[in-house]
Amino acid sequence: MLRTCMIAEYLRPYAQWRINRPDPCDGGRNARAAIGLIDAAAYVAQLDDSERVIVRMAVAGCFTLGRFNPGAEGERLIRFWHYDDASKGPADLLEALADCAERGLRSPRPRPREDRTTVA
Repeated sequence: MLRTCMIAEYLRPYAQWRINRPDPCDGGRNARAAIGLIDAAAYVAQLDDSERVIVRMAVAGCFTLGRFNPGAEGERLIRFWHYDDASKGPADLLEALADCAERGLRSPRPRPREDRTTVA
């Protein structure tokens, strides 16, 4: 499966989740977020896997086991995309996801604890 299709497939359930959360008091935020995610899914599906932003995500390890995984920070970004601010477009979302993934690569991973039960 193309990487761009994996991203689009990842975004669509989040759009559906927003659609299923009607709240008359949210000022249209759930609807706006759903539309933003649908727009982003359609946009990314039209891109080529060789686009720089897609390659950045691939290098950062976002495509494993045949599916897209943006990491915890990327998932948070997607969950709240366009919820409060709809000033950015789909390309901005992809760039932000690539940034999140690259930060995940740079963050230090916890070192395994040494076994302190062994006495030398």
